[in-house]
Amino acid sequence: MDQALTGLKGGVGKTTVAVNLAVLRASQGRDVLLVDGDEQGTASLFSQLRAENMGEPGYTAVSLQGAAVRTQVRQLKAKYGDIIIDVGGRDTGSLRAALTVADALLVPVQPRSFDVWALDQVAALVAEAREINPELRAMAFLNAADAQGPDNADAQKALAEVPGIEALASVLVRRKAYPNAAAQGRAVSEMKPRDPKAIEELGALADIAFR
Repeated sequence: MDQALTGLKGGVGKTTVAVNLAVLRASQGRDVLLVDGDEQGTASLFSQLRAENMGEPGYTAVSLQGAAVRTQVRQLKAKYGDIIIDVGGRDTGSLRAALTVADALLVPVQPRSFDVWALDQVAALVAEAREINPELRAMAFLNAADAQGPDNADAQKALAEVPGIEALASVLVRRKAYPNAAAQGRAVSEMKPRDPKAIEELGALADIAFR
């Protein structure tokens, strides 16, 4: 199962989701490859910090750019149970390459109007990618959402109207557990004291995304 995570608007939390999913799947016994296809290299920095603090990240991490994302993922696909590709928050060669080899695309969207509107650009890229990769599954979900209030419901309705992209019911609420964990090179599932709600929400997203 190959995943690509993206969002054409920066700051939507895609790398946070990518590294947390990588740790979670590895903890479940999956052989995981995390591909950092973002020029900012945040996933690689997280993996380095994790290795320094914990001895090893628990998954394999590589940095690939542009067409190398496509060629290397194709070569490595048979060696890993899950490949999670973190690509940049704009239309890049790395993003387009990832879409040609991924089984599924996860698009985190914050429940704000400009974030939701940016999903139209993703839908256009998905439509192009499906000419080469017709089985590509594209899913959008609310990330860093409000714990309560009308914005979530309004955003969910807007997501459901975007053609070619599945709007997931799973929601990741904005929680301090994420930045606190990241500062230690850890996932929310590893933090103490535990944040049961954050762990439950991440697990629900993983169950849908990797089914």
